[in-house]
Amino acid sequence: MDNSQKKFLKDIFDCICQIDSYLGDSKQYAKYDSSPLLQDAIERNLITIGEAMNALLKLSPEISISNSRRIVDARNKLTHGYDEIENVQVWNIIINHLPKLKSEVEKLLNEK
Repeated sequence: MDNSQKKFLKDIFDCICQIDSYLGDSKQYAKYDSSPLLQDAIERNLITIGEAMNALLKLSPEISISNSRRIVDARNKLTHGYDEIENVQVWNIIINHLPKLKSEVEKLLNEK
């Protein structure tokens, strides 16, 4: 794996860690749903994750990350279809998809 690939993986990992830190250990939907500031911060990090994933796929289309294309698609929807996004959809990504992505990216970063 070259340095560009590692940089994009690190960017993805750092954004997931940021999202985790914003939400804390309890990860309460009500906290997210009631805070436009928190929503903006998390959506910004999700967009960055999608950008980094898109760049990573251009360098390494065979990378072993589940749903890599769907991550880019989610970024596109957040960026261009922002008026169609509901908080519950973003919450689904946070709770059901980011933990697996974090694990996969961490594993790739730890490979020699």
